[in-house]
Amino acid sequence: MRQLALSVRLRAAAVFASFSPGLNREVLAALRGPGREPVWIWGNRGSGKTHLLQAVCAEAGATAPGETAPGETAPGETAPGAAAAYLPLDRSAALPPAALAGFESCRVLCVDDVDAVAGHLEWEQALFRLFNEAAELRSRVIFAAASPPRQIEWRLQDWRSRAAACVVYHVRELDEEGRAEALRLRAAQRGLQLPPETLDYLLKRMPRDLRSLFEILDDLDEAALVAQRRLTIPFIRAALEMHARTKP
Repeated sequence: MRQLALSVRLRAAAVFASFSPGLNREVLAALRGPGREPVWIWGNRGSGKTHLLQAVCAEAGATAPGETAPGETAPGETAPGAAAAYLPLDRSAALPPAALAGFESCRVLCVDDVDAVAGHLEWEQALFRLFNEAAELRSRVIFAAASPPRQIEWRLQDWRSRAAACVVYHVRELDEEGRAEALRLRAAQRGLQLPPETLDYLLKRMPRDLRSLFEILDDLDEAALVAQRRLTIPFIRAALEMHARTKP
């Protein structure tokens, strides 16, 4: 993918192979299918929305032929006109609405945290233009938010109607078995094997949302590499206690 002026880098781990679907197989099928209709996915924090959006971009970028750009490029970064782009609007405080201009030409455009700009008229106008221009170019647009579009307090009626026209899917949180599978997949990506007792220890004592679990697993993996140790329960307990003592 091309370089992104907004300096957003995709996470290497955010691919479909590392996503545990649980009750979200219909969502996965829709995102990976050939449809061109605009899609809106919604769910709680940690349900996997960002993972899915970035996986869509990774898959679209990996299969798009002949994507080149002048100047420097960086893996996992995108720009207007690229095969795919990922735009998180939770960073919008540092960006003008004009930052969305040009991204309608991407073959696939994933816009995260759309509800973060709800009530900001200029942002809603920019989203309205983006939606219309992408439709004219037959670019695929996928939005993500914490709520379905009809439950968000928009100011611009035109944008409200466009958002409501999306095909809406609820990304459901994983149950205990699904979270265990998600951790196993994440560990396998990092070349780790989690014994059942270690996995059970993490699930019972750590936060339940996947984002927190993944961050903890990544930190533990790095600590284990430094110490040249396996991720055993005694090592995890000692590492977490050390982290708690050194936390400011």
